[in-house]
Amino acid sequence: MDAETCVKKLSYIGVLYFATVDENGAPQVRNISAIHYEPDALYFFTARGKEFCRQLLADGRVQISGYTMYKENIRLSGRAAPVPEEEREKWIRTIFEEQPYLENVYPGDTKKIGIVFCIRGFSIEYFNLGVNPIFRETYEVGDVHADKKGYEITDACIGCGKCLSVCPQKAIEKGEAGPYRIMQEHCLHCGSCFENCPVKAVVSCREATDAF
Repeated sequence: MDAETCVKKLSYIGVLYFATVDENGAPQVRNISAIHYEPDALYFFTARGKEFCRQLLADGRVQISGYTMYKENIRLSGRAAPVPEEEREKWIRTIFEEQPYLENVYPGDTKKIGIVFCIRGFSIEYFNLGVNPIFRETYEVGDVHADKKGYEITDACIGCGKCLSVCPQKAIEKGEAGPYRIMQEHCLHCGSCFENCPVKAVVSCREATDAF
């Protein structure tokens, strides 16, 4: 799996969930299908009068989620920006040609109320629940840095194996010359190892990063 394949899978899903935050800090989610996909960018159409547009113009951060028939969740996080004015008609034409139903929504010149945003530079979280053990990876496209998530086992580990016994996916293995190790690609991030470690040797990845 890689970022480009994930973007292709999102295009096959077609209708994606777009999440933003409004001026009161409340989450807002809507379905969007007016999207054009590039290997390293997404272009999408909305109308200038919509709350969605105002939220994007005010902040730009957006998270996009799609779920495939194979139990794969793909979550893309990035910052959207309006395309340059001189490119707007080009991208509107491209999106409307790929999504013919849009002509019923914004016929003729009414599509001029539209604005096209581009997300270029993003992280993707791929999470496959349809395999055992589960599989997850994070990919970065462009000049972005995805925060580490989940848990790590520190050198405080005493090797008792309690973490492995309570892991739903058995995503923990014994190190050859050190503490037990979490196989991050199979970890659910459920926190069972964290809650059950008798010596508190398990820490969140975010906590471990902040410690440096």
